[in-house]
Amino acid sequence: MDTVKEEKRVIENPDYNPETREAKLDENEETNHTLHKPRESFNASTTILSALYGKLLVILGIAIPITDTISPDANFSFYQGFYLYLYFGSIGFVAYMYITLVKEKAIFSIMKAYRKESRSFIKKNTLSVGRLWHSKAERYGSLYLRLGAIAFGIGSMVYSGLEFAHYFELGNNQDCHSNVLQAVTPASRMLLTLVQIQFIFLNSKDIELDRHKIVARFGLMHMIATNLCEWLYVLVEETKHEIAHLADVSNNTSLILHDNLCLSGLAMGSVVKSASTFLFPCTIEYSLICAVILYEMWKKVERIRKGDLHKNASGINLEKTHQHQQNPAGIFEHPHPKSSHHISIDCSNAHKGLFAGILVIVLTIISLIIFFVLNNENGITEQQKLLNRAIAKIEVNVVEMILYLTSIFAVVLAMYRMKNLKYIRKSGGEGAGVLDITLLVVAQAGMFIYCMFSIIGCYYMIAVNSPIPLLTEVFSFIQTCLQTMLVLDGWWRRCRNLEQTKRKPGRELVTFLIIANMAMWTISAMEKNRAEFRPTLLQFFGNWAWTIITHISMPLAIFYRFHSTICLFEIWKSAYKIKGPYGKHPLLPYLQT
Repeated sequence: MDTVKEEKRVIENPDYNPETREAKLDENEETNHTLHKPRESFNASTTILSALYGKLLVILGIAIPITDTISPDANFSFYQGFYLYLYFGSIGFVAYMYITLVKEKAIFSIMKAYRKESRSFIKKNTLSVGRLWHSKAERYGSLYLRLGAIAFGIGSMVYSGLEFAHYFELGNNQDCHSNVLQAVTPASRMLLTLVQIQFIFLNSKDIELDRHKIVARFGLMHMIATNLCEWLYVLVEETKHEIAHLADVSNNTSLILHDNLCLSGLAMGSVVKSASTFLFPCTIEYSLICAVILYEMWKKVERIRKGDLHKNASGINLEKTHQHQQNPAGIFEHPHPKSSHHISIDCSNAHKGLFAGILVIVLTIISLIIFFVLNNENGITEQQKLLNRAIAKIEVNVVEMILYLTSIFAVVLAMYRMKNLKYIRKSGGEGAGVLDITLLVVAQAGMFIYCMFSIIGCYYMIAVNSPIPLLTEVFSFIQTCLQTMLVLDGWWRRCRNLEQTKRKPGRELVTFLIIANMAMWTISAMEKNRAEFRPTLLQFFGNWAWTIITHISMPLAIFYRFHSTICLFEIWKSAYKIKGPYGKHPLLPYLQT
């Protein structure tokens, strides 16, 4: 058969030489490999350089704010100037990407207007531009994660706006240090937050990062480092405010106390100080989400697309040329994939869990109100104040412990009921799932840090303290471990048959856990993020050590509770549908009767 084919090719093409065919193919493959090798080496070099650049910025982001805190001789202008470099560098990168996008769209519009007159010319020279509009839209993280990031970004912008307004109040006070950078820095941070939300969550599908690989690598790494440095900056500032609030006065903290007096002695300064407790976690959680998503984008840029292997020396993609030849006008089409925001929600088999969760969150809010009333009551004797504060802490710890015990029971029962669902892990939608799970595991480290230090401290101080805080932290640790196991397993669970889709085993419990995590998030954000919430641990570890431990671990712990609601809702929405993990691959072939 092969001999007949070779003879047919010789008859149709007299210049065809079957003896040299293999040699020519090998020569072409070797030529393509030789052309591709320098490009691969260059891509690897720029990737390494961009990673080193980002690492250097993060190290500076650790060293500069700590130096400014512990040394009274630190230069304030240099401290603020570093962050202005980060902010303006990130804004400049995003502006560059949008300018190139507008330029390419303008060129595309011009070519589209004259496509009938110059179709052959465009087909020959502008295939790479056409690929811009045929590129598949990239989505990083679930819709609910992006919505949460927007909400946290709003909180971060609110705090930056309060800092910007506080500058004008400082200008009229001679006792407080005032510098124009104190106005420029928060204003730049607000602008960056707005631009970054637009870049990551709204228009990233339109931007082809592979067309500007070098700029994209360094720009994305600069933005990653900016978010990490912003995270570290907020940790240092929050710790500084807390230590000043605890009145730990010494020679090394005189500047910290001075800044605190400037915050407390002015109207807007008091607002900034009061709001920082609730808005600092927003900035930290927003920075964490953005850093992880930008890192995913950076990893995509460092990979060489398969289409690049089939380009000739002039840069035209030979693999897609045949498709464009069959449809010459195809490069002018602007197809839009089906929107991922159009969702349908089936709320059946969830009512019991919903009402049980509502009951839990109502009791949690009542306990928080009682805590704040008893903890801040004035007009009574000092002895009565101490008694009320002790009662408030016991009350909120008991409620928290009951919440953890109930959640542990719900998690164990949900895992038992969902064990019969089919475990399906499809490669088509794995990227978004890995991103959400990675965020959850990273945030769980904050829970571990806080629980371990709390358990150790409560154990050594049990002689002078109630055992309730110790039990609360033990149950919190157990609940965190079991819930993470449930999410990691339940994310890929799907119904085996139609009977399971009607019965929806475990959905009531998942519904309850979603609302229970909201209640835990409220407790952590309103109470536990303060170092003085555990006075015995403050006494055991010392003001500096326990404040640092709290402000490093609690933002991650707060984010863990928030992101747990997102992951559990994805399970609630997807596990009981007759579809694949992301609604694109039907599950009917897997159904078993």
